[in-house]
Amino acid sequence: MAQPEKTFRIGHCSASVFVNTGKERERSFRSVVIQRSYKDDSDEWKTSSSFGLADLPAAIHVLRLALDHVAQHEAEVSGK
Repeated sequence: MAQPEKTFRIGHCSASVFVNTGKERERSFRSVVIQRSYKDDSDEWKTSSSFGLADLPAAIHVLRLALDHVAQHEAEVSGK
C-alpha cells in the first residue's frame, strides 16, 4: 500500500490523506482513510473503522483536519 501524504492523529483516531493519480496522470486527487487503533486481547495493536461514542469527538476533529488539508490542495490546483 502507498504511504499517506499526511496523517492526522488525536488519541487513538487517525485520518490519513492519500494522493491518487488518474489514468492519464493529468490530475491527482486525494482520498481520506479514517481509523481507530486499539489493543486486542493478546495486547497486539489493531485498527478498526468502527467508532464508539467516546471516539467520535476525536474522529470528527481528525476528519476536519484532513478536510482542511485536502481543500487547501484543491484550491491550489484550481488556482493554477
